[in-house]
Amino acid sequence: SGSSDPYCMVKVDNEVVARTATVWKSLNPFWGEEVTLLLPRGFHSLAIYVLDEDTIGQDDVIGKVSLSHQQISAEPRGEWGARWGGGQRDPSWHRGVPTLSPSAGVDRWLSLAPVNPDQEVRGEIHLELRVPEQGHPRVLRCHLLEARDLAPRDPSGSSDPFGRVSCCGHTLETAVIKKTRFPHWDEVLEFELPEGELGEAVLSVEVWDWDIVGKNDFLGRVEFLLVTLCPGTTRGWFQLLPFPSAAEDHRGQLGALRLAVRLLEDTVLPAHHYQPLIQLLTEPVLCPAQSPEGTALAVLEEVTSGESRQDVAAKLVKIFSDQGLAVPLLDYLTARELARTTDPNTLFRSNSLASKSMEQFMKVVGLPYLHEVLKPVVNRIFEEKKYVELDPSKMELSRGRRISFKGSLLEAQVQESSLELLKGYLGDIIDAIVGSVDTCPLPMRVAFKQLRRQVEERFPLAQHEEVRYFSISGFLFLRFFVPAVLTPKLFRLREQHAEPCTGRTLLLLAK
Repeated sequence: SGSSDPYCMVKVDNEVVARTATVWKSLNPFWGEEVTLLLPRGFHSLAIYVLDEDTIGQDDVIGKVSLSHQQISAEPRGEWGARWGGGQRDPSWHRGVPTLSPSAGVDRWLSLAPVNPDQEVRGEIHLELRVPEQGHPRVLRCHLLEARDLAPRDPSGSSDPFGRVSCCGHTLETAVIKKTRFPHWDEVLEFELPEGELGEAVLSVEVWDWDIVGKNDFLGRVEFLLVTLCPGTTRGWFQLLPFPSAAEDHRGQLGALRLAVRLLEDTVLPAHHYQPLIQLLTEPVLCPAQSPEGTALAVLEEVTSGESRQDVAAKLVKIFSDQGLAVPLLDYLTARELARTTDPNTLFRSNSLASKSMEQFMKVVGLPYLHEVLKPVVNRIFEEKKYVELDPSKMELSRGRRISFKGSLLEAQVQESSLELLKGYLGDIIDAIVGSVDTCPLPMRVAFKQLRRQVEERFPLAQHEEVRYFSISGFLFLRFFVPAVLTPKLFRLREQHAEPCTGRTLLLLAK
């Protein structure tokens, strides 16, 4: 059809860790999905594969973007952050103080590169290397013990792996272990080392899949500079790496992926180390009599930039929820926001710390409630796949249902049927929300009751009577229900993103 059904697969060190939803029938897909991963300190690479989903047969690989740990770390974002909360003590902790680490990351368009099978390796190999300090001749012993989690290269989903070791101009191979991705060789291969300095001599250990017909398939390699191997025995598991890729410019040939990656390396201490910080943050909420301007929360609000405000709000809501103080935190931030607002029409319209904290609070306590209210209607919209359009410039009249033998529907008829459908869906959504009073989480109801009281006190005049309701609906609808209607996938209401037709219906409903 000249289109694709793209989705992304995320791999860390060749292990699949996440998959996006499929965006149907699009060459310009938007996913807008965020994945948070807890990575080992020694991870090597992050790769994002773009694939085309096929109903029949294997999905086609369109291309990939691969970023090494070094590439991500080399682009500092200029932000500082530390994870607040308990955890295992890290060896790098110092004097009981949390280490603030700068975040690094990538945020730009990256050209897709073709996927070369020789680059798609995975797994590890278990080696024991023995280098003699002296002797004549000096013999290097390379003991290939086993390998694990190798890439499948045969149609059966397995491989027939063997090891190939090269050193100082000589190459030796192990036996082939049939039909396994976890081979045990337990073979020792010996190489006579040249006299004198080793210079740039390299020990190369490669793993291959043996094929009875055609070329053997590459499974990965690991290399050692002999001068870096200390005399004695070196033993361990080593990650298999691909052949170095040729530097080719594929810009524009396969498309590009807009990717935002943020890497933050934290030192997390046991929980009791954070008690002074928690006391400092909660003090103005527990003791509101003191001057609000000099408190830790006030200072934090002043120095927090717009880009990081959502992260700070999420951490604050989590900390105060753990202390049973989430609603008092919102009261405190709301009072500060009201104190500096003179025009009630602009109340909570900015992405202030108060607005972001309320937004995060609703997500924490209200997600099951959101599912209960919206899921039946959202599921019906996805299943019915009705064509809805109000804008004449966007109408595809041929897609409307035919009502006579004269041909396609007229603009007015499409608008009329679309309005009827939208009113029906909206009516069901409003009825579900209004009928959900008893199931609305108690913390949300208390938070909104307090919000209404504070707004009434700040704007008591009769002409501002509706502000008390707008302030609540601004959060409950614009920051809670509406985003979930617009992109149900991001709120886990659906497993997949909407097709273009259904997505347009959801956009009009959200508006």
